[in-house]
Amino acid sequence: MKEILTRLINHENLDEKESKEILIDISMGKYNHEQVASFLTVFMLRGTSTNELIGFRNALLELCVKLDFSDFETIDLCGTGGDNKNTFNISTLASFVTAGAGIHVAKHGNYSVSSACGSSNVLEYFGIKFTNEEDYLKTCLNKAHICVLHAPLFHPAMKNIAPVRKALGMKTFFNILGPLVNPCRPNNQLVGVYGLDILRLYKSVFETTKGFKYSIVHSLDGYDEISLTGDSKVVSNNNELLIKPKDFDSKIISPEKIFGGNSIEQAASIFLDVLNLRSTKEQTDVVLANSALAISTAKEIGISEAFDLAKDSLLSKKALQSFNTLIELSK
Repeated sequence: MKEILTRLINHENLDEKESKEILIDISMGKYNHEQVASFLTVFMLRGTSTNELIGFRNALLELCVKLDFSDFETIDLCGTGGDNKNTFNISTLASFVTAGAGIHVAKHGNYSVSSACGSSNVLEYFGIKFTNEEDYLKTCLNKAHICVLHAPLFHPAMKNIAPVRKALGMKTFFNILGPLVNPCRPNNQLVGVYGLDILRLYKSVFETTKGFKYSIVHSLDGYDEISLTGDSKVVSNNNELLIKPKDFDSKIISPEKIFGGNSIEQAASIFLDVLNLRSTKEQTDVVLANSALAISTAKEIGISEAFDLAKDSLLSKKALQSFNTLIELSK
């Protein structure tokens, strides 16, 4: 580790193989917490290269509990977190709207990092079952068009790193690794990022994966999703565009309109209000906007057509049906 740290401090980059090997060693507990903290801190100061991030991703995918969803065309909707905006569970709700539109969603998620209530927090609150049992997850995909992949159940090696991340209490490269290590390796992905530098990094990583459809989104005022509080930059396989609130029949909204509350109970209340058509227009609009981008990515259709499919899913309560089916399967 000393040699690696010296190289990193001298502004050298690791190649894919080196990055993979050292993260496997860290995950297996080969280094003490002080050494791991030093390793993470260097990357916090100087950032992560494309090859390093690919190596880290490959390490965690090699170590994870594997899933074979090759019979399904899946999409994952998630954000890096780390934007410190504390919005309600927009991408999780958009996942159910996308599922209600008939698209198979493999939702990879975890407990909160930068908000009061992460995707796993709110889904656990509703009694949705967390498991890595493949047959059960396939049943969820067949019957509800969505399954939940609670990250700790698929990345057991991460338990050696968790105490160090908690002690540091700051964003590390693991914040940007989360959306890259879905254990089913979905065919499609909508990922929100908290900075334009991370957007460019993701684009360079995604470009190395053949047959993979993606959209990366960053709201220019800092959100890791389409927030409708301003314009959003979107990069996909062969396209870059600036999305405006008016593209989703919305006006620019104020940040407090998408605030997620200060507790899991408040977040859960908003969640149910959206699915049951009791939410505010702003809450509904921001969920539909993110759903539309996911549907557009998976189906390779225009945003306008995808927006209509998202509205139909929510207003016809097909999204609610997917949610209720998942709850029933969890019992």
